[in-house]
Amino acid sequence: MARYIFITGGVVSSLGKGLASAALGALLQARGYKVRLRKLDPYLNVDPGTMSPYQHGECFVTDDGAETDLDLGHYERFTGRPANQADNITTGRIYQNIIASERRGDYLGATVQVIPHVTNAIKEFILDGNEDYDFVLCEIGGTVGDIEALPFFESIRQLGNELPRGACIYVHLTLMPWIPTAGELKTKPTQHSVKELRSIGIQPDILLVRADREIPKEERRKLSLFCNVREHAVIQALDAASIYDVPMTYHREGLDQEVLNAFGIDPAPKPRMEVWEEISRKIHNPEGEVVIAIVGKYTVLKDAYKSLIESLQHGGIANNVKVRLKWIESDIFDKEDPSAHLGRVDGIIVPGGFGERGSEGKIKAVTYARENKIPYFGICFGMQMAVIEAARNLAGIENASSTEFGETSEPVVGLMTEWLKGNALEKRQASGDMGGTMRLGAYDATLKEGSQIAEIYGGTDISERHRHRYEVNIDYMKRLEDAGLTFSGLSPDGVLPETIEYADHPWFIGVQYHPELKSRPFDPHPLFASFIAAAVEQNRMV
Repeated sequence: MARYIFITGGVVSSLGKGLASAALGALLQARGYKVRLRKLDPYLNVDPGTMSPYQHGECFVTDDGAETDLDLGHYERFTGRPANQADNITTGRIYQNIIASERRGDYLGATVQVIPHVTNAIKEFILDGNEDYDFVLCEIGGTVGDIEALPFFESIRQLGNELPRGACIYVHLTLMPWIPTAGELKTKPTQHSVKELRSIGIQPDILLVRADREIPKEERRKLSLFCNVREHAVIQALDAASIYDVPMTYHREGLDQEVLNAFGIDPAPKPRMEVWEEISRKIHNPEGEVVIAIVGKYTVLKDAYKSLIESLQHGGIANNVKVRLKWIESDIFDKEDPSAHLGRVDGIIVPGGFGERGSEGKIKAVTYARENKIPYFGICFGMQMAVIEAARNLAGIENASSTEFGETSEPVVGLMTEWLKGNALEKRQASGDMGGTMRLGAYDATLKEGSQIAEIYGGTDISERHRHRYEVNIDYMKRLEDAGLTFSGLSPDGVLPETIEYADHPWFIGVQYHPELKSRPFDPHPLFASFIAAAVEQNRMV
């Protein structure tokens, strides 16, 4: 029988519920348990696929093509378990399903209400498909007190009564702020947050308290007294130098043991923390440093590139070096020479993105990397810009562009309206809905024998996750290859270019997919491990 852990947040948003959930999942795995992590998001969007990166950060994509919250990336990176469509639900999707059912007459004339229909749908989502798991961790998005989150809180309150006794617990993550003028950590925000939670009918079993310094014993005792939580269940969650220190930090504070105590599991299996100890050791004892420039268009909000950032750190772990990131808004190259910003970096990445803004700056970054033999990694849009750069500057196609930017006489990159997924033909319309209409999820690709990328992967058959609406036009392949650009990977039917590279460049690879979505700290993606290795070599040459 699965046991349920409901993780809620209070006081303020952005405290790191997703990271806390992922770290707890990793700790339970380290004790030999099989875990599943799920995210319940209160917003009305059906999924985050159409949300601006400036508002919501990265949209994480699963193998089955779900566009999900970025916290699912944390779940995958910390546990290694691939997430899927059934691991993320939003208010929008719940209401969409309920309204569709009501229109079909499924409710037999009943008045459709938040209670019981919406709450029942949430509970069904939480309970579905958990037969093979020991623990199911459910993170409730938002903050206690948010109006839109109330149906989710009500649902997990009901489950507390409906599940067998001892089958679920509640972990509440809060903030204990330091007030400099008073010289004190203050417990009152957490007290009020727990009071709000208890007014809904939920009594937390464990308090996970974020703080930037040690919480004195007296303050823990005070929280225990006023929040009706056992003193040893008040766990401090101090700021960590690296997110990959968090499992070890929580373990030292006794979070995983307290969770098992709350379920009455005694004796508890001993944890195997060697993997996390080794990761932490490598992060804090690097043998060198490389500087990687990320030339993007959402650099104001780093969460827009969350998986990319983490994958570069994984590449650093694989090579025992620290990876320092240099963020460059691509628009700056419209006015300034790229050499002023890229002259002292060890590698250049142009990541994914949408729209014309900043595209010319990205193309200039590609030119600089190609001409100066600096390791270059183009991901999705970054591969497309590399192809356009080659078309203009090597193949002499002056008007080479993408139809994403408007009508063009040379559509080197264009909108694909149909493609194969396995044996099924996927179709899209240019005038159709934006949400969920891209080439999403895992697709196979075939790499060219003897190519650099095939050597990096150690084979020619790969499967990677995609999220894009435009594709490189295969009709230009011969002209571009004659100019020196190698199309080193294609879709199995040979229609869609998947990877490019230059044979005369130390490390220049573009991929149409998003390899960062499958990288793990204990299993770095081979492309990121190889890219950072190339950056190390570049650093030695300077």
